[in-house]
Amino acid sequence: MEFHNPDYLFLLILIPVLAGWYIWKLRQQHATLQISSTTAFTKLKPTFRVWFRHSLFIFRLLAITLLIIVLARPQSSNSWKNISTKGIDIILDMDISGSMLAQDFKPDRLEAAKEVATEFINGRPNDRIGLVVFSGESFTQCPLTTDHASVINLMK
Repeated sequence: MEFHNPDYLFLLILIPVLAGWYIWKLRQQHATLQISSTTAFTKLKPTFRVWFRHSLFIFRLLAITLLIIVLARPQSSNSWKNISTKGIDIILDMDISGSMLAQDFKPDRLEAAKEVATEFINGRPNDRIGLVVFSGESFTQCPLTTDHASVINLMK
């Protein structure tokens, strides 16, 4: 794993400093209630608050740690694959106006066009394919991509 901005990782030095400061502040606190004898309290079991009183600080330290790591922008060097293929760029234009819903035959014109386009896309594995739909005005539904499944999903 590599980091795009590894200089931010030096901020992780703040985590032990903050933990030390927190422990120092805890030791500086004095009891707010003065009593003469604590023998009556020795039989009491500690409540859940005693066990979780430091959890807020721990969660804050964890959040600061994760933010510092995010600032460093971890990157995996194995995630990119360079694939050389030969293909062409194809833009499919699809009419989605009301006339495409005419019931001339089953299925209607729009569904028939979608089926033919899906077969065409599946037959072109190495080409970049995009999709533009129009009905009065055109709209780029999907820019050129080699992810044919997304083009087919956007066509549905």
